[in-house]
Amino acid sequence: MEGGFVIRGPVWDDLDSVLSLIRECEEVDEGEAESTAEDLRTDWRLPGVDLSQDAWVVSTPQGQIAGYASIWQRVDGLRFESDGYTHPSFGGRGIGTALVRAVEARAREQARAGAKLRVPVNHANEAARQLLKNEGYSPVRFYWRMVIDFASPPDVPAWPDGVGLRAFELGHDDRAVHALIQDAFADNHDYSPLPFDAWRAAMIEREDFDPELFLLATAGEDVLAAALCPRYENTGWVRQLAVRRNWRRRGLGRTLMNHTFAEFYRQGYRRAGLVVDSYNRTGAKEFYESLGMRVAQQHDGHEKGIGARSLEQGSTLIVSE
Repeated sequence: MEGGFVIRGPVWDDLDSVLSLIRECEEVDEGEAESTAEDLRTDWRLPGVDLSQDAWVVSTPQGQIAGYASIWQRVDGLRFESDGYTHPSFGGRGIGTALVRAVEARAREQARAGAKLRVPVNHANEAARQLLKNEGYSPVRFYWRMVIDFASPPDVPAWPDGVGLRAFELGHDDRAVHALIQDAFADNHDYSPLPFDAWRAAMIEREDFDPELFLLATAGEDVLAAALCPRYENTGWVRQLAVRRNWRRRGLGRTLMNHTFAEFYRQGYRRAGLVVDSYNRTGAKEFYESLGMRVAQQHDGHEKGIGARSLEQGSTLIVSE
């Protein structure tokens, strides 16, 4: 490849440039950019993440960032997750391939027997899907981005007797809500529980955390259901929704979602969104469709078994054709 692009670890001064790259890729693949600086800061601050080893930027000789990738151990030595982006102006130059191989090399350094590496890409990005196929990855699960638009205030149904709605209380509800989320998400096939510190870092220790948008359905001191929403600028976003097992099939999730939609509308949002995992075995996609939501985007989670083996250390990766 002409120009001698080089892979290096990012530094914090790169954050704005990396974010700009990600948002430009989102514009091309999805028609709109949604990632925020706080999303990226949170990824870089997750427990166990070392920027010098767990993320990469591809820079031109002039210093422009043309590619970015990161990796995170979801389960130590067994489950690795990665995101990667190549600037639309630099496609076809081997940048994506170099990033995928750098990510995989890092995963293999830490992998145990049976380890898997998962890389999601937008289904509309045929070049990215072909790249992963060429590198031995297969699509194994899908993530649907679902949205709903509000032309008028949503209807707000009544709560069951003894159940009420309140906002999350920081320092009081943390552990109970974390436990609720982990138990509910265990219904997703191949789900790995997220330790409390990692969950708190991803959900609470961020600038867009707003306890008024972490809505809890409670009965006395018991948290029965939760809709956890960051404060984004243009879209009301439901990051996590969970209902306690013994309260399912009673309309609690539907009531909580409608109250969440109504709160979004009250605060000026005219669109709400969330992501549904195809590994969810509780009929989540159909449930959200029954609320009036529709699929707007699909991401394909590609996976590869990476086993465990040693790699030579100290090499410098150069992007080349």
